[in-house]
Amino acid sequence: MQLNKEQAMIQKMAREFARKELAPLAAERDQNHEYPETSLKKMGELGLLGMLVPEEYGGEDMDTVSYALAMSEIAYSCASTAVIMSVHNSICCGSLLRFGTEEQKKKYLEPMAAGEFICSFALSEPESGSDPASLTTSAEKRGDHYILNGTKRWITGGATSKLFIVLAKTDPDTGHKGISAFLVTREMEGFSTGRLEDKMGQCASDTTDLLFSDCRVPADHLLGNEGDGFLVAMSGLDDGRIGIAALAVGLGQAALDEATGYAKQRVQFGRPIAQNQGLRWMIADMATEVEAARLLVLNAAAKKDLGERCSKEASMAKLYASEMANRVAGQALQIHGGYGYTREFPVERFYRDARVLTIYEGTSQVQRIVIANEVLGDRKKRKEN
Repeated sequence: MQLNKEQAMIQKMAREFARKELAPLAAERDQNHEYPETSLKKMGELGLLGMLVPEEYGGEDMDTVSYALAMSEIAYSCASTAVIMSVHNSICCGSLLRFGTEEQKKKYLEPMAAGEFICSFALSEPESGSDPASLTTSAEKRGDHYILNGTKRWITGGATSKLFIVLAKTDPDTGHKGISAFLVTREMEGFSTGRLEDKMGQCASDTTDLLFSDCRVPADHLLGNEGDGFLVAMSGLDDGRIGIAALAVGLGQAALDEATGYAKQRVQFGRPIAQNQGLRWMIADMATEVEAARLLVLNAAAKKDLGERCSKEASMAKLYASEMANRVAGQALQIHGGYGYTREFPVERFYRDARVLTIYEGTSQVQRIVIANEVLGDRKKRKEN
């Protein structure tokens, strides 16, 4: 895909920032579970935390292709920082832009776009993951407040974000039509967070439970109308899946580059292992997979920029890119041999960071359901015509 001048410039800016600011700190932050707060502030100043937000709300008003390119560059250097960027940009800023009142946009979206604070999205629960309609967190209207009760699980930024978009049932008898969305701040009475999850990867991005015990949320913090919650959640899926797919491309490219660099300098049997045909074919397959994933991501992003429906393309990109990143990171570790199994080389971190990509923002199994539904629906329409 041929990039225009602005897209190429954004890619170059994100690459230079990530290689200089994020890459040198990524391993230490992973090992210490250190939240990248200082880097996120700099990303806000560069416009990377409001990329899809219109200029009237303090954003950069960029296209989705530019966003995907920047996301890949950030992920190349630090997947933990990239997932924070993805949730904040794709789902949170997008949801506020689509459903927020002017007052809510002025109060929350503008500082979010400037990177003054990070927003997180709270949908999953202990017994509700891929089936959001089964969530049990409740919201009861009492006067000029809603009272929230329940637990949210696996929340990226649960311990560090200042604002949360929380999905809760206002009418438990109407299934997904009874779900509403709320803007919840950390200071609200009855809100607390659970323990930090001790995760396998992406350790610089915190993940916690959110706990609501008679949490008092002002009625004017309802996002959209009562019953819009499921629509809020679903409307951000395409953006979110494109974002995570772009993250996977960046991580896969980083693993490929580490593997090729190591193969050129590692000598066995008197010559660099890069001269061995079996290994060369591994690298050829890895490079092909990374490039195929990149094109799927850019295709989905370009289709979205044209205003066309892109659910199938976004799910295809997310499915293939996330599984690609796992395969390529695994092969990169294999090429490193025993060294790849130690923290002396970054492929060990890439391998751990890649694993969750097939789980969050919709599992690979959910993506296949979406794709199959879209394909079979298209076939039915063709037959009818």
